[in-house]
Amino acid sequence: MAFLLMTVTVLHLVTLAMLFIATMEKSWWTLDNVENRDLWHKCMYDNTTDTWLCASATENEWLQSVQALMVLSVVLSSLSFLVFLGQLFTMSKGGLFYFTGICQIFAGLAAFSAVLIYTFQRDEILKDLLELPKGRFGYCFILAWVCVPLLLCSGVLYMHLRKRAKS
Repeated sequence: MAFLLMTVTVLHLVTLAMLFIATMEKSWWTLDNVENRDLWHKCMYDNTTDTWLCASATENEWLQSVQALMVLSVVLSSLSFLVFLGQLFTMSKGGLFYFTGICQIFAGLAAFSAVLIYTFQRDEILKDLLELPKGRFGYCFILAWVCVPLLLCSGVLYMHLRKRAKS
């Protein structure tokens, strides 16, 4: 049981870190190392100074939805971990971690909604990008997709995890 508890905790922390990186880093859409887009900025590489020049992303309803859902996912997953720690020390013997699991599942559904919206509405989100067909999804987008099943699996594991008495 201690191994399962440790595994679920490590899975949660790894998933939370990946989710935070996917939300904050600058690579949801990339164009051959010339231009990067994320949820917050659009960055272009300047050859003369060998630096990235970044500006705020052009706001539209779809991008704001993706931003809100990814932030919600990070908040729910963080809340889930804090509640888990609280339940770990205060819950009675035999109790299940339902609230923690439900928060984690909702975090997974929020991340899933965000990446789905970005997948199907990328033309609208990136409409000011001239060479959209030459670009591709960046590593943060892929990282967000990887987080979805991890969040859902850890949520299900939390719902089946039962607190045992100290030996």
